[in-house]
Amino acid sequence: MNQERSIMLGNMNVKKLLLKFTIPASLAMFFDALYNLVDTIFVAWGSGEIAIGALGIVFPIWMIVFAFALMIGIGSASVFSRAYGRGDADAMRKTVHTALLFNIVLASVFTLIGLVFIDEILVIFGATASNISDARDYMFFIVIALVPFSSAIVLNNLTRAEGRPKIAMTAMIIGAVVNIILDPILIFNWGFGLGVKGAAIATLIAKSMMFIYILSASFSKKSSLGLRFNLGDINGRIFRQILVIGLPTFIRNSLGAFMFVLVNRLINVYAPGDPAIYISVMGVMNRMIIFLLLPGFGLVQGLIPIVGFNFGAKKHERLHDVITYGTRLLITYFWIIFLIMLLGARLIYTMFSREADPVFIETGTQAFRIVAFGFTLLGFQFIMSSVYQAMGFAVRAFLIALSRQFLLFIPLVLILTSLFGIIGIWFSFLAADALSGLISYGAYRHEMRHLKVQMRLSSPVLPVT
Repeated sequence: MNQERSIMLGNMNVKKLLLKFTIPASLAMFFDALYNLVDTIFVAWGSGEIAIGALGIVFPIWMIVFAFALMIGIGSASVFSRAYGRGDADAMRKTVHTALLFNIVLASVFTLIGLVFIDEILVIFGATASNISDARDYMFFIVIALVPFSSAIVLNNLTRAEGRPKIAMTAMIIGAVVNIILDPILIFNWGFGLGVKGAAIATLIAKSMMFIYILSASFSKKSSLGLRFNLGDINGRIFRQILVIGLPTFIRNSLGAFMFVLVNRLINVYAPGDPAIYISVMGVMNRMIIFLLLPGFGLVQGLIPIVGFNFGAKKHERLHDVITYGTRLLITYFWIIFLIMLLGARLIYTMFSREADPVFIETGTQAFRIVAFGFTLLGFQFIMSSVYQAMGFAVRAFLIALSRQFLLFIPLVLILTSLFGIIGIWFSFLAADALSGLISYGAYRHEMRHLKVQMRLSSPVLPVT
């Protein structure tokens, strides 16, 4: 079975192979994003627009832990895939055990800090008197879910890297479906009537079930992960590789979290009325963007093990072809997102408003349409950051990841809000996305030229007859 997967990664038609990996990963991400979206809709209908702001305050905390889990998951998947390409079973096994232990320790520390300093963290992240009570209820159960949730993310990436994308997809779907079923039962008065607290409990249960499923699949004889909880397999060198390679993913996602914290605090300064309603506008935007982006992120997650395996096996032509095809798919998908955001903005914000609040709907519609234009180029940033990670080029991936949410967004949002007020926030998203897309496009063109040179050099020279 393992030999069959190795042959598949190194020899199957790259378009079919990418679709084989991408479709399950994208579907899994879609269902996970759907849970986030439905969660927010149920909270809005059950507790009103202000309660959305409570979720928006806690959301960056979730993003930071998600960033750590993805750092370990994608970093270990890259190390695992290249070891798989070399046929190094010892490195494959040690990578899995090192990644899991590293994640469990980090997630446990986050849980402890979150429970002890819950109010202080919420205030730092922009909570107001209007939404801190709901935010506290939500955060308590979310931090308890961090260990099973993050461990499931790590195993999800490793399962894709070993060539079992359907298992990874099923795990994500289980978590999403359970959450969607439990949400109305726990939130609304006809059920348990727990409101925001019910949404958090549903998330805790769903993520735990997702973890149990993928953990049991990882112990299966069909798995190449070799999961046996052997502490002797913990390896410091592999730990450093995972950390260095996964760091760009952590930066991209954690900076996104700090970016939203900064935005929440700027809203508190520049909002023309009650800042809580504008924080709720931002909360809906966050959830909608995640909903729209995650299937695209599923595509690059499907791409990573293929790129890593063929880079390790030095199959340059396959590497060139799969990156080119993946880029075309992702850019097309991002243009579809752009049209959805542009044309559906008002309908989306109306859907999230229980009282049809005109400030909430009008502000959200305007913001969503402005931000949409940045997505026309953003696909190149996703592709190049992930390709560089899969190849083990940590510094290049780091710089690409850093460009959008740190080097560009932070100075832009500080300047534009001081000049134009709260509308400057929306234009900062647009400008940062467009500029980082252009930078990444330049990197893409450079790498494609380099791969073509490698293809020519590795082509066999036919004898002269």
